[in-house]
Amino acid sequence: MSNTTSKGALAWLAIIGIGLIWSYIGAFDPAVWLMEVFPVFIAVPLLAWTRPTFRLTTLVYVLILVHAIILMVGGHYTYARVPLGFWMQEAFHFTRNHYDRIGHLAQGFIPAMVAREILLRKTPLPRGGWLFFLVSSVCLAISAMYEFIEWGAAVSLGQGADEFLATQGDPFDTQSDMLMAWIGSMLAQVLLARWHDRQLAGLSSLQAR
Repeated sequence: MSNTTSKGALAWLAIIGIGLIWSYIGAFDPAVWLMEVFPVFIAVPLLAWTRPTFRLTTLVYVLILVHAIILMVGGHYTYARVPLGFWMQEAFHFTRNHYDRIGHLAQGFIPAMVAREILLRKTPLPRGGWLFFLVSSVCLAISAMYEFIEWGAAVSLGQGADEFLATQGDPFDTQSDMLMAWIGSMLAQVLLARWHDRQLAGLSSLQAR
C-alpha cells in the first residue's frame, strides 16, 4: 500500500471517528442514535477487514463515507428534526421534513455502486442491461430489509419507535422510502457508471503490477 493510500485510509477513518463523536454528543435520543448509526459500526470493521484482499475503488469509499455522514447527521438530530430538512420544507413549501428522503435516496445510490463493483469484479456478469437490473434489484432488496427492521422496531418499542421511523404521519412512508432507494440506485448507475469504470480499470492496472 502506498503512502498516499495509507494517508487516505487514515483520513477516511478519522472523518468517521470525528463524525461519530459529534453525532453522539448531544444526540436528541441516544437509543435512536444507536439504531440510526448502527450500519456504520458494521461497515467500518467490514471494510477494514476486506481492504487488504479486496480494496474497493476510491469512488466507492468516498460514497460510503458520504452515506455514513448522512446516517450520523440523522442519528444526531433524528431524521424528522434535521435542520437541512426544515430549510427544504420552508424553501420548497413541503408539508414535512424530507431529510429522511435524502437518506433513502442514498440508501439506493451508494449501495448501487458497491453492488456494481462486486458484481463486475467477482462474477462474469458483463456491463449492460442485466447488470443494471440486478444492481437495482439488490438495492430494492436492501431497502425492503431496512423497512423490515423498522417494522420490528415499531413492534418492539411501540411509541418509542416514532423517532426512528420518522413517518411524520405519512401512511405511505414505507413505499415512498423504497421508491427513493430505487430511484437512487438507477441515478447512481446512470450518472457514475463511466467514472466507476475508469476507476475499476485503474485499480486493475495497479493490482497487476
